Amino acid sequence: SSGINAEYGDVIRAIGKLAVLGDGFKVVKAGKQSLIQSVPGELTMDHTTALDVANKSGGKLTVSNLETMGWPELRINKTVDSLMDQGMVWVDEIDSSYWVPALFHS
Repeated sequence: SSGINAEYGDVIRAIGKLAVLGDGFKVVKAGKQSLIQSVPGELTMDHTTALDVANKSGGKLTVSNLETMGWPELRINKTVDSLMDQGMVWVDEIDSSYWVPALFHS
């Protein structure tokens, strides 16, 4: 194959070098999973927690998943809305859930 063979450490170093260009690319941890954030913005602890919850569900995030953490409705809505605004979460209108494309599991 003529593709580039890059290892995890190579990717992490490359993203670190992009930091000189300002906000945009960075590595975000969601549990044991590493995600590459390619849009400017800051992730709060709530964002990271929601991504971790989605990671444990194959990329699917539901309000009931976040309610089990004791979060009130306002906190859930604010977190999910912010993730949607950043393009990190997609809405599934059929079953009122959300998907994190970066965390799709087969």
